Amino acid sequence: MSIVLVAGLGNPGTAYEETRHNAGFLLIDAFAKALDASWKQDLRLRIYYADLLLDDRKLRLVKPQAFMNLSGEVLQNVCRYYKILSSETVVVYDDINISIGKIKISVGGSPGGHNGINNIMSHCDNDFVRFRIGIGHKEHPEMDLKDHVLGKLTEIEKSVLTFQFPQYINDLKYLILNGPLEAMNFINQKNKKLNEHDKNTS
Repeated sequence: MSIVLVAGLGNPGTAYEETRHNAGFLLIDAFAKALDASWKQDLRLRIYYADLLLDDRKLRLVKPQAFMNLSGEVLQNVCRYYKILSSETVVVYDDINISIGKIKISVGGSPGGHNGINNIMSHCDNDFVRFRIGIGHKEHPEMDLKDHVLGKLTEIEKSVLTFQFPQYINDLKYLILNGPLEAMNFINQKNKKLNEHDKNTS
């Protein structure tokens, strides 16, 4: 099954710009810019969207313009309107269970405490592909999770993501062109080896 839709998750509005929860928006914006795709708005579907060709493959990027916990309602309507299966969809989003600067690709599983993914699972089949961007755990155990994910990226975190985004863009291209199984085998294994190397040299 080929990938035809890539959805980046985030909260709309200037108040949420550069927050950890908007990592999906940040990456899909960078992805669109790298491929010279321009955004248009569809008020009825509550999305920004961009169409592009990737190695002659038609691809649509979307950014839901509802709050994160309503992402599933928006994606359900988008998939129904364009007759796209959830298995043909990649969802790009932040993940607190992955360290900053790392990513992981997966299919299925639990929402992992992510309200946007939880809402998508309640409105769509749970076979969409997940492109998970690490934002790391909250700094203090007593800190409210909401404060962590809705907090602004620190200068160090922004620097790490800015440095990693070119690689993330290449990884996302690889996923789209080669499919989730090959991407999980190649990209996740590559990241696992890097993690092991970091541990051995720290």
